[in-house]
Amino acid sequence: MADVAIFDLDGTLVDSTYHHALAWYRAFRGQDLTPPLWRIHRAIGMGGDRLVAAVCGQEVEDRYGDDVRSAWESRFDELIDEVSVLDGARELVAAVHQRGLKVVIASSGKPAHVEHYLGLLDIDDLLAASTDAEDADASKPAPDLLQVALDRVGGGRGVCIGDATWDFEAARTLNMPGLGVLTGGFSERELLDAGAGQVFHSLPELTAGLDRTPLAGR
Repeated sequence: MADVAIFDLDGTLVDSTYHHALAWYRAFRGQDLTPPLWRIHRAIGMGGDRLVAAVCGQEVEDRYGDDVRSAWESRFDELIDEVSVLDGARELVAAVHQRGLKVVIASSGKPAHVEHYLGLLDIDDLLAASTDAEDADASKPAPDLLQVALDRVGGGRGVCIGDATWDFEAARTLNMPGLGVLTGGFSERELLDAGAGQVFHSLPELTAGLDRTPLAGR
């Protein structure tokens, strides 16, 4: 059984996926680029260092990447107060903590964004550690942030809990089991194909099913 629960943040514990998609869309539009929103959504969950090329190609990344990322941050800051905690987020983290696991947040979000979300969640007393964009050179689907998260609690047997395919591609690189939730808009089949061992429709459903997962505790 696991002894470390490594949670993604955006789209997993806070309902921010579509806010991010809209902010990226507006940032691209600022450069007279109009990728469809569905394509942007499919890239949410990977780091911003990868997203521009993933959505629009390497030529756009080379020419506009830094400008798009800068504009995205400004656009997202305009929306962040509309982001809410997902139903059952606090209860899930508390239930995992009560089972004796170390709880770590593995986010590639901007430090100010991560701090804002943690304030909304009010789970500081339950966390063993957390990460943000400044803690690893490569973002998901690279496994770096998951490894940093695990290292910060002295290693152990980690489980990744996330909402996007990128979470489980990263976890699979580390041979780390994963639990998916549908809160980010990716389908059950997509998450399973990416490496999630089990997928739940909601956070309350995952909380209710903890005894059937590697998060059952000691």
